[in-house]
Amino acid sequence: MKTVLITGTSSGYGRETALYFHSQGWNVIATMRTPRPGVLPESDRLRVVELDVTRPESITAAFAAAGPIDVLVNNAGVPSISVFEATPMARVREVFETNTFGVMATTQAVLPQLRERGSGVVVNVTSSVVLGHMPLSAVYKASKMAIEGFTASLALELAPFGVQAKTVEPGACLTTNFAARATNGGSLDALVPAPYAAFAEKAMDDFTGQDVFTKESDVAETVWRAVHDTTGQLRFPAGPDAVWLAQAK
Repeated sequence: MKTVLITGTSSGYGRETALYFHSQGWNVIATMRTPRPGVLPESDRLRVVELDVTRPESITAAFAAAGPIDVLVNNAGVPSISVFEATPMARVREVFETNTFGVMATTQAVLPQLRERGSGVVVNVTSSVVLGHMPLSAVYKASKMAIEGFTASLALELAPFGVQAKTVEPGACLTTNFAARATNGGSLDALVPAPYAAFAEKAMDDFTGQDVFTKESDVAETVWRAVHDTTGQLRFPAGPDAVWLAQAK
């Protein structure tokens, strides 16, 4: 029986991916920065482990608690929506600490065991923002584009050892709390300088008004497909809008 460790499983894609792998008979290590009871079902094949990907000591403790794993799914991330001019550099660093450096740190922690075993998969969840030109996402897109480049090079380094690295690129999921988290629960108006207000309002209306979007289940199923793919495919768009963007490139 194989084991997957998934980061950021308290909600959204991570939670759905944990449920999906569990339903397929896998052992699941579901990590959360702040574990909460009741988020995931109780099972002898599902363990919730505390993990803050921005803290080295937390990463060390989580992987020690997890034991041997076959697959790492780097799903934990923080969103960011705003115009760049109004984004404090402290916020930029916060986004990169989780979305970029956190992914690199957890990946580095798991690679020795995968390399020594000669098998395994690292799946890094990025975003469909890497597939098109999307406003209000400069910082978020930069953090995810970095992981796209990181994964592409990493895949080449790991191939001689039988280990794979891939990215999954979810589209816009309107049923998650992305927008609320991206604005720290406040309104976008408070984050956007007046000269940008009309532009930002139209961009958000276009985003929330689209009729083709991604479901959490699309992402879970695509992560599963990426893990089991044997064709050498590197990037996996998830959801109909992401697939459309990938095909339009």
